Formats: sequence, structure tokens, C-alpha cells
Amino acid sequence: MADKFTVSLQKVIDEFKLETIYIHKNAEEILIDENDVNRPGLQLMGFYEYFNPERIQIIGKMEFAYLSTIDEKTRYERLELLFAQKLPALIITRELPYFDEMLELSKKYEVPLLRSKESTSNFMSGLIAFLNLNLAPRITRHGVLIEIYGEGVFITGESGVGKSETAIELVKRGHRLVADDAVEIRKVSNISLVGSSPDNIRHFLELRGIGIINARRLFGMGAVKITEKIDLVVEMELWNPEKVYDRMGVDTQFMSILGVKVPSLTIPVKPGRNLAVILEVAAMNNRQKKMGYNAAQELLDRLGMESDAKETVKNYDNF
Repeated sequence: MADKFTVSLQKVIDEFKLETIYIHKNAEEILIDENDVNRPGLQLMGFYEYFNPERIQIIGKMEFAYLSTIDEKTRYERLELLFAQKLPALIITRELPYFDEMLELSKKYEVPLLRSKESTSNFMSGLIAFLNLNLAPRITRHGVLIEIYGEGVFITGESGVGKSETAIELVKRGHRLVADDAVEIRKVSNISLVGSSPDNIRHFLELRGIGIINARRLFGMGAVKITEKIDLVVEMELWNPEKVYDRMGVDTQFMSILGVKVPSLTIPVKPGRNLAVILEVAAMNNRQKKMGYNAAQELLDRLGMESDAKETVKNYDNF
């Protein structure tokens, strides 16, 4: 896994429908690798300590008002100091007019100059969310990701154990497929993972004996989804009669993916078990636990027995 990911400036332009005032080369070739942005108010006053020139810079109403109050010579000097930092892009919000000096310096230092119709705060929050998603640390894992009753369930297990067959049954029951075979997992925050499918195999499923099918074409747009948060990991394994499987569910297991803890279950597979129904129940039960209810704990309380299920609820709160 690479340490740092990039997103092209063209994707930013397309996502936010930005107006291009000046750009010195193809926007696809300009790569952004910083997931934060900056409003250069202090920089326009001449303060450049702790300034990160790799961030996209945003000029809003306040910065524009300040630039309007200073004389032309000072404004040019302050803007030149900013553009000389070789910024990845400077974006003006609220469709504010740009100063002639901005266009001149943009060409001189080859800094893309763009403009947005949105208010500064709305644009900044949207851009940060977009960059966080596209620049997030990621890893690709073998498995199936499906949304069940609003819960993102990542199904793992050995090849041939029945992951895709279970997924197709769940899709038939009204749930939505996100990815089959290869799941690209992104760490969008310290507590959140989002899964998606690589573009080239999106919506395709492999069923042994039948071959490749396209879930979107076969079951319609309502049967698929582009991305989904991962709320639960389910490992499917062939039934081992010598292994003792959890029958109470008092202690919840957690799996670490990219440093994020996710609740996990091991589901034994053998003929006669309806895995689609089991996974539906697992998804609903996982949601109940996140909401603070543990059926095993209630049963033990009724029987007057102690357990550490309450500690599990605390772990869910952290998750």
C-alpha cells in the first residue's frame, strides 16, 4: 500500500463544477495529495510560518474585502508572495470578481486559478470531504461487500466457501451489492472505513457453474450501490466439528483494518444453513448492539448471571 495517494485537479473541477479562469496545462496532470485546504488570510498579511504550500488555497468574501482595502502596489506584492509558493490551485468562491493581478501572477507562476458559485464555508466543507475520501489510506481485500438493512457487511472467507452465492441471495431479497471478489477499503476517518469496488469489475459477480453476471443489468439499479461504510465483518468458513463456535454472542470480537476496529463474526457453513437469513439477522443484531441493546446480556440478567457484555457495549460506543 502506497504511503500517499493523489487526486487530479480535473476531478475536483468536475465534482464542484468549477469555472476555469486560467490553467497552464491539462488539469488531469495536476495532482493534489493534501486532504486539507487553507484560507490565506494571514498569508495576505505577510505571515508564512507553518504555511503548507501543497494545500489548495481558497479566497472568500473576507479575503476579497481585505484585498480591496489596500493599495494596488501592496496588493500586488502580497499576492505575488502567495502565488510564488507554487500553489496547486487558488479557488475564488461566491463568484467574486478576480483582480487583474491574480490572473497575471497565475500565468507568471503557473498556478491554476478557478472560481466556484458556492459560499466559502459550504465549498470548503464539501471539498475537504471529497479530498478525505479520495486521498484516504486504502487497501484491497478479497471478499464481498453488501448493504443489509443499511448496515455495510463485509463478507470474507476462503475461495469457494459461498460468498458470492450468499450475496446473490441477499440481492434477491432486496439488499444492495457494493463489491464482489475485490473490495477497496478506505480509511476516511480514525473510526470509519468505506468500501467500494474497483471501477473495472463494479457490479459484476462470479457464480461457479454459471459464470460472470452483471447484478445491475440483471436486478436493476436498486440492487447495487457505489460505496458503503463497513459496519460488520463476517468470516465464512466450512463447518469444523472440532471447533467450538460462539452460541451466546456475549463477547463481541473486533477485527482491525487499517488501524480501525470493526465488529466481526465467524459464521460456520454447512449444507442446510440459510446463510442469507443468518446474515440479515447478524446485520440487525449488530445495529441493536450499536444502539446499546445486547440480547445475551438481557438473558444473563434474567438468569441472575454476570457477564462482560456491558464492556462490549462500551466498545461499540467507541466504534
